[in-house]
Amino acid sequence: MPKCSKHQLNLLRISLQKAPGLHFHSVSRYFPTFLPFFYFSSFALSPNPTPRSEPEKDEDDELSVSGKIFKSGPQLGSYKLGDATFYSLIENYASSGEFRLIEHVLDRMKREGRVLVERSFILIFKACGKAHLPGEAVKFFDRMVKEFHCKQTVKSFNSVLNVIIQEGDFSDALKFYLRVFGANKMSFQPNVLTYNLIIKVLCKLGEIDRAVETFREMALKNCNPDVFTYSTLMNGLCKERRIDEAVFLLDELQTEGCLPNPVTFNVLIDALCKNGDLSRAAKLVDNMFLKGCVPNEVTYNTLIHGLCLKGKLDKALSLLDKMVSSKCVPNEVTYGTIINGLVKQGRAEDGAHILVSMEERGHKANQYIYSSLISGLFKEGKSEDAVRVWKEMMEKGCKPNVVVYGAFIDGLCREGKPDEAEEILYEMVSKGCLPNAFAYSSLMKGFFKKGDSQKAILVWKEMMSQDARHNEVCCSVLLNGLCEDGRVREALTVWKHMLSEGIKPDVVAYSSMIKGLCDAGSVDQGLKLFYEMQCQEPKSQPDVITYNILFKALCREGNLIRAVDLLNSMLDRGCDPDSTTCNIFLGTLRDRNDPCQDGRLFLDELVVRLLKRERKLAALRIVEDMLVRCLPPEASTWFRVIQKTCKPKKIQETIDEFCKSLYGQ
Repeated sequence: MPKCSKHQLNLLRISLQKAPGLHFHSVSRYFPTFLPFFYFSSFALSPNPTPRSEPEKDEDDELSVSGKIFKSGPQLGSYKLGDATFYSLIENYASSGEFRLIEHVLDRMKREGRVLVERSFILIFKACGKAHLPGEAVKFFDRMVKEFHCKQTVKSFNSVLNVIIQEGDFSDALKFYLRVFGANKMSFQPNVLTYNLIIKVLCKLGEIDRAVETFREMALKNCNPDVFTYSTLMNGLCKERRIDEAVFLLDELQTEGCLPNPVTFNVLIDALCKNGDLSRAAKLVDNMFLKGCVPNEVTYNTLIHGLCLKGKLDKALSLLDKMVSSKCVPNEVTYGTIINGLVKQGRAEDGAHILVSMEERGHKANQYIYSSLISGLFKEGKSEDAVRVWKEMMEKGCKPNVVVYGAFIDGLCREGKPDEAEEILYEMVSKGCLPNAFAYSSLMKGFFKKGDSQKAILVWKEMMSQDARHNEVCCSVLLNGLCEDGRVREALTVWKHMLSEGIKPDVVAYSSMIKGLCDAGSVDQGLKLFYEMQCQEPKSQPDVITYNILFKALCREGNLIRAVDLLNSMLDRGCDPDSTTCNIFLGTLRDRNDPCQDGRLFLDELVVRLLKRERKLAALRIVEDMLVRCLPPEASTWFRVIQKTCKPKKIQETIDEFCKSLYGQ
């Protein structure tokens, strides 16, 4: 066996360390000690290496340094290539995503009749996943048997299926599954991982019934579902609001002796909280403790979020204390949820106290927490506190994002300080933060509120020069401001500009323009625009505000019959009247003979018609409005309201309770 000196080995180490993508230790792992010596002495130490006469393209040009070493070794008589050598090359090339070189190795192995193993293909599939090439993974899977006579098993199939799913190609994943197992000619059967993946695919595609069928099929194939199978299917059922079926699966899971984990419970708790069923969610938490499954921060965060959605902030705060006592550390999501809930209830000051508590426990507030607090404090008229929170945020090194800037600009405009808000917007732009539609529209509203419509128009022009994506929202604000200011001609110019730019007006833009035309005495033009509005997409359909604008305009002209016809159309289109609607019609009827009777009968008939259309909540709101105005409904109408909105047993219980309290029996 030829030997090399220490000097030669040192030269070899230095040379190989300089080679890109190759290290001495990685080469020495695959070669006997004499191979580097022959390779190095033949090429690197040659005093006069013979250059090629012409730069020809051959296979060596395609290979990496490690590939050239593998190829050169046998030519020098140092060793014979074995299958493990090729496997190592495939592993190296797969880890670096060198698909061309993988093809070179596979081609040579095929020519030499080498044996390929499934493990090598699984490495290639994973490389395809990293490179976002699910189609290539499928092609390699199909070539395993046809070209390389490599036996496929469920491992290689699952690997390819997972690559397709990770890429989000759920339809392709289902097609691949059906193609492989549809003919029942495979030498292998799906295992629990296969079922877990395909059930996930079916749930993502909204094919929940098929997912349930596939789940039930597992027992026929002697494949026992695990906790991940149950959790995946339960999650799919919950997203389709089939919560009872998901709860039944939890019971089945425990009956089968499969221990649920926190993820399993969290799926159900989240669904119940979103559905407003907090009592059942709380019972599930108790069930978790009974099963020895400790709730984690996701469990608590989900419950706290559900309580905040229901407005039960005191219970949410109590749960926060319980969370801490259970040694489950609250995170930014926990605090952010509670602070946001307090702000929505008009308790922004309490939210500020929670922020202090949060920071004392070592947590830093993010931009969204600050934006919620700043916005809430401004809305509650506590502008000084809002400015203080803004300054504290800056001092603590929390860089404001577009959401925080927008909240601060909007708050200053609410306080009648659009000039200060404009300075903040310029600061925002100078720091490379592009204002969004909310920031621009808030500033425009601020100037319109101040009576400076010209400045609002300048803000709109500035927005136009920055980013055209904001036009739709801001044009609506501009139209409303101009129409409120009586500048209908300019508003029409903006309207035509919107249409010429391909901007589709929303319900706010249409309503603003209709109001401007009606206030200017052009009711017919307003109606024409209204009828055009009805032919637009859903976001541009008229709402109760649009109808009320037209009711007011028609009644002002004394055209009550036309207003009533429009009210009928409103009911037919599924739009419910509100208190403003009642005010408009009652105000008109007040000038007619016998106003009290006319008004009461009009609203009474409106309630009946809503009940006939099964619009119970809208009918109850009108009844409530009638009672406030001391215009009680007819006895027959009362009967219909009770019949439609109350359950018979509850009615009798209520009557009995009333009689008991009235007669003391």
